[in-house]
Amino acid sequence: MPTAKQKKKFRRFILILVLIALLGVAGWRGWQWWQLRQARYTHYPAFGISIPGGYSIHGIDVSKYQHLIAWDGVKKMKVKEIQLGFAFVKATEGTGYTDPQFRRNWKKSKEAGIVRGAYHFFTPSRDGKAQAANFISEVKLEEGDFPPVLDVEQLNSTPVSQLKREAKEWLEIVEAHYGVKPIIYTNVDFYNRYLGEQFDEYPLWVAHYYQPVQPRIRRGWVLWQHSDRGRVNGIVSPVDFNVFNGDSAEFRQLLIR
Repeated sequence: MPTAKQKKKFRRFILILVLIALLGVAGWRGWQWWQLRQARYTHYPAFGISIPGGYSIHGIDVSKYQHLIAWDGVKKMKVKEIQLGFAFVKATEGTGYTDPQFRRNWKKSKEAGIVRGAYHFFTPSRDGKAQAANFISEVKLEEGDFPPVLDVEQLNSTPVSQLKREAKEWLEIVEAHYGVKPIIYTNVDFYNRYLGEQFDEYPLWVAHYYQPVQPRIRRGWVLWQHSDRGRVNGIVSPVDFNVFNGDSAEFRQLLIR
């Protein structure tokens, strides 16, 4: 039977364990508070939007709707710690369409020193193989470019099974051609409803606007399109803003080598 002295030591030991646990919880809560504070939105009047904190690599995506872009102006614009370092350019759509600004944007963005990526806007009712051929015929990727991107965000009354089948075909053909796994672009709701686990192996660029910390999606993601109303020197129209989920080393690791 334990003595009074042993009981006292045991109670003291339990008290120490409880104090350690409470300190641990307090420390965790404090770390969470600090993370949320770091990740808060900050409004940048020059960009016309609020930008989430905690991300160091920022970029845009463009198409014909941004008209003629002065890429040197895009590159030179810097507001406090925010400078745009990458851009995704619409290349193709469906089986035979090429964005009329693609070739110019593709060439000029690289000349301006901006890391570039090309995307294909997917038409779910069209053959995935023919759509892949359309993209491949227009896009010549080089070292330092992003992997190819499949923009899949519309169902257009197409059966979900057909959407998945044709999208998979595009992804597999394009991966075989370029030797790198493509990125999928879509929004949170579309991914959860129509793509899901069958596409979890692909890097994800996800659209989810006006979230203060990160997109609300369960799977991992590499790029987040957080606004569609940004303003940038050299571009007359509103433009989508994105952040990369990682540091500069992880960013370089994503690019074609």
